[in-house]
Amino acid sequence: MEEERPKIKLIPTTADKLMELLGWLILLALWTLTICHYSTLPETIPTHYNAAGEADDFGGKTSIIRLPIIATLLFIGITVLNRYPHIFNYPTAITQDNALRLYTLATRMLRYLKLVLVLVFGGIEFMTIQHATGKAAGLGGWFLPLTAGLIFIPLIYFVIKSVQGKNQE
Repeated sequence: MEEERPKIKLIPTTADKLMELLGWLILLALWTLTICHYSTLPETIPTHYNAAGEADDFGGKTSIIRLPIIATLLFIGITVLNRYPHIFNYPTAITQDNALRLYTLATRMLRYLKLVLVLVFGGIEFMTIQHATGKAAGLGGWFLPLTAGLIFIPLIYFVIKSVQGKNQE
C-alpha cells in the first residue's frame, strides 16, 4: 500500500503570480484576437498544418474558435490540477522533507507549460488569421522546432532539478 503523501499549502512567489497573470492575459489576448478578426476572415481558412508549417487542411471560418476553446479548457484544467501537487507523478519518492521542494518545482513547471501552451495556441491562431487573409503562407518551418524547444527543454530542466535534489536528501 502506498503511503499518503504530505498535503502542503504552497505560497506562490511574486514570479509565480506574474507567470500566472501573464498566462491569463495571453489567453485573453487570444480570445480578443479571434473575436476582432472573425468578421474579416474568408469563409474557408486553414485548420491544420504539416510539420513544415504549411497549411494542409481547410475548413469553415467558424473553426477559428476551436483553438481558443481548447486553450481555455487546457489552461483552466491545468490551473485546477496545479492545486493538487500531491497527486502528480514524480521521479523520486515524496517525503515530508522533500515535498515542499518537489511540489514547488512541479507547480512551477505546470505554470510555465500553461504559459507556453497559450503562447503556442496564440501563435497558431495569429498565423492562421494571417494566412487566411493572405498576409502569410503558413506557420513557417521554424514553428515546430521552436514549440518543441519551448516545451521539452524546460521539462527536461525540471525533471533534472527534481532528481538532483534526491542526491542531497
